[in-house]
Amino acid sequence: MTQVAFHIGIDDRVGYACRLLRKAVASGAKALVVGEPDTLAALDKALWDFEQTSFFAHARADAPAALRDRSPVLLAEHVPADCAQEAILVNLGAQIPDDPHARTRLIELVGADEDALRLARGRWKDYGARGFSLTNHDARKR
Repeated sequence: MTQVAFHIGIDDRVGYACRLLRKAVASGAKALVVGEPDTLAALDKALWDFEQTSFFAHARADAPAALRDRSPVLLAEHVPADCAQEAILVNLGAQIPDDPHARTRLIELVGADEDALRLARGRWKDYGARGFSLTNHDARKR
């Protein structure tokens, strides 16, 4: 069963995503991040600058296959058909990603503004109706 974890109330979703991806990669996991083009562009830039003493390997979905295969983090507007299914799916978008059942783990990163929270409540209901296992992590309580 797919586990969906909502991380809500995040002021800086790109910075939060960088920290989350660092932890995932350090544990040996691969990650697929989906979202809007402008958000992915900001994340792409932030991953280059995130750690000054090391390189944070990642690739865009339209990169050559050899580069994508060597990158623990893949950035895409939609879930690519050839993406490793064991990869953690991180959603920075406002919609449910394509074929969420194909993953064992999905993480929703939700902003702190009311529109983002309203859209996330809708996704929560939709995931619940589909039978996903749901958890909630409120970043505002940290």
